[in-house]
Amino acid sequence: MKEEVCQIFVNTLFAYKEKGAYRLHAFVLMPEHIHVLLTPSKETTLERAVQYLKGGASHAIGKILRLQFPVWQRGFNDHRIRDTKDYETHVRYIEENPVKRRLVADASDYKWSSASQVSTQWMTHLSG
Repeated sequence: MKEEVCQIFVNTLFAYKEKGAYRLHAFVLMPEHIHVLLTPSKETTLERAVQYLKGGASHAIGKILRLQFPVWQRGFNDHRIRDTKDYETHVRYIEENPVKRRLVADASDYKWSSASQVSTQWMTHLSG
């Protein structure tokens, strides 16, 4: 994955969080897919939140890489969190994805995840 492309995605993710489009709970940017756990704001539907994220990132990525084709596949898969256990299971699944794929030994070592020190600092900075 190109560092510049990853940074664009993370910047877009946090920019819309900061604008209040959603609450961000967990994320991971993998080489060929992403996982994001978020709660849309009262003014934003889930579909619109995903559109902000994918559209904002793809526009910037397309300009940088001079792409003539879509960055993302159409659509997305969603899951409604049912309870605290389900929430914790999904956060753990998201943040441990790079470990499961053997990209890192410890989830906190994967830069493009809410489990990383870099992202933790970002999330703290933006919520403070």
